[in-house]
Amino acid sequence: MANIIVAQTAGFCFGVRIAVDMAKQAGEKLGHAYTNGPIIHNKQVVNYLKSIGVEEMQGYSQLKPGDTVIIRSHGVPPKTERMLKELHVNVLDATCPFVKKVHDKVKQLVEEGYFVVIIGEEGHPEVIGTLGHLEEVDGKGVVVENFEDLVKKVPKRNRIGVVAQTTQSEDFFREAVGYLAENTEELKVFNTICDATSVRQEEVKKIAPEVDVMIIIGGKHSGNTQRLYQISKALNPNTYHIETADELQEQWFENKENIGVSAGASTPDWIIQEVVNKIKEIKGVSHE
Repeated sequence: MANIIVAQTAGFCFGVRIAVDMAKQAGEKLGHAYTNGPIIHNKQVVNYLKSIGVEEMQGYSQLKPGDTVIIRSHGVPPKTERMLKELHVNVLDATCPFVKKVHDKVKQLVEEGYFVVIIGEEGHPEVIGTLGHLEEVDGKGVVVENFEDLVKKVPKRNRIGVVAQTTQSEDFFREAVGYLAENTEELKVFNTICDATSVRQEEVKKIAPEVDVMIIIGGKHSGNTQRLYQISKALNPNTYHIETADELQEQWFENKENIGVSAGASTPDWIIQEVVNKIKEIKGVSHE
């Protein structure tokens, strides 16, 4: 008999739920609204929102005064907000509260005279927004993605301040802080990885070694989902990253009875349920 273990925290986090609800309400009430990029990194949710009139903005030139633009959960640089306001559009800010906390900490570090190290992915929309807030206060800093970056890009400084992309790996964050502590005279650290990310990662660390197969559900471009997959894969080679139930393959489950499931913070409950139901079908378990 197959035993399917679904991580308790799998699926939407607090910030994503706020952003999706805001976009949904805008579509239902206004009939049309734009988002400055995908509202979250989940194309199924993006497609659903498009069906109710909320679409991704392709460029500023398409905006007309009075249009509504939703700032997505990742946040934006201050100059982007100013540009939108100059175009006389209605701006709805769906930036995750945990992301706003990173912006506040960056400003604090600059005011206190620290060189800022942002532990995160170069080019990720959240990191672009955070860099924009750093530039806004004339701060100096770098983004580091891995240990090699850390050694190459962080100059010798007497005073270094650290923040993290909210969906960063806790393990790399600790490794980076340890290295900087040994190579910096004065170090100030704000662990801005959000609780939802940390708890999801810890759950996967517990479940993955205990099961025969681990399924991680979420957008292929979702940073937090990719990290869940990487953590799980390191602990259980039979780990698979999928977006929808259609990607499940029967051979993954042959002679496998204990199956673990987790999902990134931008994966809706209905997709998780579809995956669980499909696994039950494959394993011949009746739906509850």
